[in-house]
Amino acid sequence: MEVKKEQIKEQIHGFWLVFEEELRDGVRYLRDDLQYKEAKTLFDAARLDGTAEFEDDQDRDWTLIYNRQDGNYTLIRRQTE
Repeated sequence: MEVKKEQIKEQIHGFWLVFEEELRDGVRYLRDDLQYKEAKTLFDAARLDGTAEFEDDQDRDWTLIYNRQDGNYTLIRRQTE
């Protein structure tokens, strides 16, 4: 039986972001390490292209996904090979 993880919804630089608690480091990076204009560039790219990939200061790979139906964004962690 698969356990569904709780989704958190939080506003980051004016954009609604949905994520799982274990991805809090990526949220902190978007909120605290990037200036508004830098973060907005990522959110805008995700809105236009559907996704935007980025890397944080610890070389972790992330993807922002734009959810067209409800106008919010989902943050996921990408696995590197």
